[in-house]
Amino acid sequence: MSLQPVSIETMRQRHPEIFAPAWRRNRAGIVVVGGLVALLVYGLASLGFLHPRMIEGLGKLFSVFGMMLPPDPGTLERAFIYLKALGETLAIAFLGTLLGAMLAFPIGFLAARNATVGRVVHFLTRRSLDTLRGVDVLVWALIWINVVGLGPFAGVLALMTSDIGSFGKLFSEAIEAADKRPVEGVLSTGGGAVHRVRFGILPEVLPVMAGQVLYFIESNTRSASIIGIVGAGGIGMHLAEQIRVLEFQHVAFIIVLVLIAVAIIDWISTRLRLALIGTKRVAVA
Repeated sequence: MSLQPVSIETMRQRHPEIFAPAWRRNRAGIVVVGGLVALLVYGLASLGFLHPRMIEGLGKLFSVFGMMLPPDPGTLERAFIYLKALGETLAIAFLGTLLGAMLAFPIGFLAARNATVGRVVHFLTRRSLDTLRGVDVLVWALIWINVVGLGPFAGVLALMTSDIGSFGKLFSEAIEAADKRPVEGVLSTGGGAVHRVRFGILPEVLPVMAGQVLYFIESNTRSASIIGIVGAGGIGMHLAEQIRVLEFQHVAFIIVLVLIAVAIIDWISTRLRLALIGTKRVAVA
């Protein structure tokens, strides 16, 4: 039986949806994209991005940058003061992150579906972590300043409180994503719930958790600089003071110090993370 050729016009009549213009087939997507663009334009206009003062502000921004060059602490004594404050900031970031991770470690197991002790505990733990994580670290700093007073202790408590919520969520997700085969192997040999966690889950998730902690130390160095502005210790207080008195060269020097510290921490954490990954691969092999 021979096949008769079908003309394009015949195919067009049989399958009009295939030959329809692309914009007709994707009308829903075009409407969504158009709505998002309109919302973006409305947001930019209502918030002042399309106002002439935005252009004037850009000109002032370049003039401020000009006043910040070259970065200069003023005197050698003031440079040492800034370095000491930077060390305090690093201590706040390290202690706040470490305490938050230590407290979130057991909470992460309660918030994980495959390791919790019950649905009610899982639900309450998840909602508690949402509450801690939903409040910004700057708000926690203001709260703890009113509780324990000004200083680095309030900064450590603020970072710790915020990080408990973040670490609890990340740890629980790492636990839920752990490979089930080691757990099944432990249970098949007669292991209990504690053995399942100790020998089945922990070896899988510890390198992941350690990598998350290393990243948060770097991230919290920036956060510790910000919360210092509201009186939670560290170099942020000096930064806010120099901005208020328009000493922009001092401001630039402080910003450069923070950037150098973050870059060094990032380099160290990358090396440690790679070492952890290599250790995990050797253990698996």
